[in-house]
Amino acid sequence: MIEVRNITKRFGSVTAVDDLSFDVHPGRVTGFLGPNGSGKSTTMRCMLGLDNAQGGEARFGGRRFVEFAKPLHEVGALLDAGYVHPGRTGRNHLRWMAMSNGIERSRVDSVLETVGLTEAANRRVKGYSLGMRQRLGLASVLLGDPHTIILDEPANGLDPEGIRWIRDVLKGLAGEGRAVLVSSHLLSEMALMATDLVVIGQGRLVQQGTVAEFADVHSDSWVRIKSPDLARLVDVVQSAGGVASPMDPNQPLGGAIVRQISVERVGEIAATNGIVLHELAIEQSSLEDAFLRATASVQEYRSTDITHTAPPPTSTQAPPGPPPGPPQTPPTGPPQMPPAPGGPA
Repeated sequence: MIEVRNITKRFGSVTAVDDLSFDVHPGRVTGFLGPNGSGKSTTMRCMLGLDNAQGGEARFGGRRFVEFAKPLHEVGALLDAGYVHPGRTGRNHLRWMAMSNGIERSRVDSVLETVGLTEAANRRVKGYSLGMRQRLGLASVLLGDPHTIILDEPANGLDPEGIRWIRDVLKGLAGEGRAVLVSSHLLSEMALMATDLVVIGQGRLVQQGTVAEFADVHSDSWVRIKSPDLARLVDVVQSAGGVASPMDPNQPLGGAIVRQISVERVGEIAATNGIVLHELAIEQSSLEDAFLRATASVQEYRSTDITHTAPPPTSTQAPPGPPPGPPQTPPTGPPQMPPAPGGPA
């Protein structure tokens, strides 16, 4: 289990992490979310002792990271997949890491096979793509078979197959009882992977809990209905307290969405009134929508809506030039060369 308690980190007059506390439980993938500049990476660095916090600490199974004699056996962390000596081969990079923590060399080949880099193991890292470096980084995380995993943007640079693979790997590691903390901006992936969420903004905790709890607080939900007798269904649903609106105003018979009434109640109303249903489903806004709603007040950077900006001039609009004057007489004689650099103007 990871216990983060009251971590505070300042850079000069800027407070990057402000009295932050949260827990990461074993057997679960915990998504660590926040807008750019919210303090996620700084928090992870403070947890591992890479940055010195002005206050607070993190404990892994009751101990601080600096107390581990062989940390790769306890905590596997990947904060920057590019931070690898480019002249080493992938296999040699893992070998020296294994030697530093008393791990058998046979484990290197095992983790290389796990991450799919066996055929590229003898190539120098400088020739690796970003996705290959991410796989090599995950191999280094797995070397010591640790009980705790910490990853910062592990899917960065991976193709769709690689993204699905990393999702399955992390869920599998959590299923073995490990505590897994993952920072990511791929919220669609987090919705498929994470059990719990820790959401921060401007260095402070916004909310911690399960994905379902977060969605209940910050998501919008509605009931979608379709019927050959849609107008009558809408009337009776609204009479019962629901608020209905067409799914597509241009297609009145295309269905409707209903709020402020449960999906079960809509079904009961349709049955009572003998109305045929072609579709009855409950929908909820995405984790991305819920995240944006939850962090709206703590966004570090705010962009404008480009759809409201003035369009650039078209090719038929000539840029303004100098006011009209007398016609210019073409120069005579040989063409004039510009002065050489450093020469007289």
